[in-house]
Amino acid sequence: MFTTSISARRTVLRIGVGVAAALAAAVSLPGVAQAHITIQPAAAEPGGFSVVAFRVPNERDDASTTRLQVTLPKDQPLGSVSTTPIPGWTVKTSTRQLDQPIEMFGQQLDEVVSKVTWTATGGGIRPGEYQDFDVSLGQLPESGELVFPTLQTYSSGEKVNWNQVSADDAAEPEHPAPTLGIAAAPTAQAGTDEATGAGAQQSPAASTAASTDNGSDVLPLAMSGAALVVSLLTALLVWRRGRPVDRAQDSSPRTLEGTRT
Repeated sequence: MFTTSISARRTVLRIGVGVAAALAAAVSLPGVAQAHITIQPAAAEPGGFSVVAFRVPNERDDASTTRLQVTLPKDQPLGSVSTTPIPGWTVKTSTRQLDQPIEMFGQQLDEVVSKVTWTATGGGIRPGEYQDFDVSLGQLPESGELVFPTLQTYSSGEKVNWNQVSADDAAEPEHPAPTLGIAAAPTAQAGTDEATGAGAQQSPAASTAASTDNGSDVLPLAMSGAALVVSLLTALLVWRRGRPVDRAQDSSPRTLEGTRT
């Protein structure tokens, strides 16, 4: 009996550990899939100026991100590129000459910013952390998207080039380049339709961002809850299997109440 109890306990424990490990791996998958450099927000209004952030997560467990270099679109030069100080980082901009000048506020510009480089003066972006690098951009085009090839350098000397662009019908590449979509703001009529439930539609970029955010928030929470429940049930079963069973019987003579001797 004792040997059977130990075997059962070990079996239950192995099952519980296996299920918990599988759930933990499933929880980590969404985070891994999204652990790349992105632009926040993912879309901006056409024809104007916008402040965006290059969001940089650190993907290594044994190194920190110490340098970030963003290359601005060559086919869509931007006349205004401004940065803001970030504690623990220095910033440097490089420029390039244009073959064809562009007009901005009535002036002809033949030189624009081509690259923005941030270099850490301290520890950089440590494992498990991320950093936002803010940039003001303008004037934005009237449509399409802007692609920003980005080079991420680690304290170990490793460099990761985020410069891949996927086709519309292809899966996301391993190192996608940060991309800023150009999308017009909802009109007043669209806002009215949405408020009255008339079926106002979101832009594809906004719809994709919303579905991604919801999925990344809800799924890990649900999976974490399931893993917790499995762990608790496993612990309960092991505890119950290991409880000593008192099989001693009371051997004292019994008398029926009310029986006369």
